[in-house]
Amino acid sequence: MAEKKRRSSTCHCIQLRRAASRVTERYDVALAPAGLTVGQYSLLAHLERLEPVSVSRLAEELELERTTLVRTLKPVLARQLVADAAEPGRRSRALTLTGEGRTLLEQARPFWRAAQEDVERRLGEGGIAALEALLERLEF
Repeated sequence: MAEKKRRSSTCHCIQLRRAASRVTERYDVALAPAGLTVGQYSLLAHLERLEPVSVSRLAEELELERTTLVRTLKPVLARQLVADAAEPGRRSRALTLTGEGRTLLEQARPFWRAAQEDVERRLGEGGIAALEALLERLEF
């Protein structure tokens, strides 16, 4: 008699959220000496690549809802790491990194790389390739 496949009773969504939380925590701990979260680091890195960029375009690139991006932007704007280079009176923003933002991003890169290498070491080459393939299949 063929053995029945056992289905997991644990919610896949919860498992993914827990894993994402652990990975996020690892990156946040690594980036703490720079005073950034991984979300803020990612925002600054994307901004560096795209600047000047509108909030809508940046949200699209980060695959975030605009309101989520605005929440992430608030602390980096308050710290003057990001500035709006749009001409006065314009409705849309043209976000750019400030000099301080560029400097902090450069200081944070080694911390981000350390977290990245830690995850890669834990999963191994095959694990990283499998993870990327699986995550790609989850893009609905």
